[in-house]
Amino acid sequence: MYKRRTLSRIFVVRPFYFLPIPGNYGIFMKGNFITGNNFYVCHMINIIYKNKYMKTLKLGSFLLLMGTINVATLRAQTADEIVSKHIEALGGKTVVSGIKSVVMESTVDVGEMGQATSTTYIINGKAFKNESDFNGMKIIQVVTDKSGWTVNPPAGQTTPVALTDEQVKIGQTQTLVGGPLIDYAAKGYKLELIGKDTTGGVTDYKLRLTGVTGVEPTYYISAKTWLLDKEVDKVSAQGQEVETTTRYSDYKKAEGGYVYAGTRSVVLPQLTLTITNKKVEVNKEIDPKIFDMPK
Repeated sequence: MYKRRTLSRIFVVRPFYFLPIPGNYGIFMKGNFITGNNFYVCHMINIIYKNKYMKTLKLGSFLLLMGTINVATLRAQTADEIVSKHIEALGGKTVVSGIKSVVMESTVDVGEMGQATSTTYIINGKAFKNESDFNGMKIIQVVTDKSGWTVNPPAGQTTPVALTDEQVKIGQTQTLVGGPLIDYAAKGYKLELIGKDTTGGVTDYKLRLTGVTGVEPTYYISAKTWLLDKEVDKVSAQGQEVETTTRYSDYKKAEGGYVYAGTRSVVLPQLTLTITNKKVEVNKEIDPKIFDMPK
């Protein structure tokens, strides 16, 4: 019974673990621009303080306000610079945007419960399907830009069941090769640089993405390689909030130059999954009918 509940948590509450989502990017504001901007601000302060009606304004408060505005601007542009460098580390925007489809064959180590084999099909931006064989049971998860469905025997679902609108929206980021950071603003997301992490002597930039339905991801991008080291997701679904941590390692280069994580370690409540990509094929022909829900 315990194993069944655990598998249900894996494949129902957060059902989309089988796609490697490399992270992404930023724009570093040049020093001479900052200098010029501050010069302009100081010049305006001098004009204001020469006006007899503004003598009661506290200089310290005004400088603090302007400093806050400058820092907020710098953070936004620095986050974009990090994202840009991350895209280059993935192979470059031309390579990533040129990917139409991905097929991945993987193994999923579920600790004491054994190992599953997994095949993932992605049509970039349009559809995602994962088929996993676990102890003789086939688990299927599908999400497209319009709908989704699942077959989940460990949760008692032996026939196809449509996903709710909420589950579809949460899972749609899985259709994005390279992850949701690529062209994030055009997708309606907002990105914030919230600091650095130096755990274990490794420096990572922490980027928080908001605007993704049901998920609040924080990406840890290496200051050395500009690849994604870790992702922490807060997932809200069906009135519950679950936090998961995914660590990325063993990066490899697929045909065409696309760089992906060969291994992912997904830490869930009471369980850790280790996903190893054995084979990755880029721009392979995929029949769109495989994403249709059987009737």
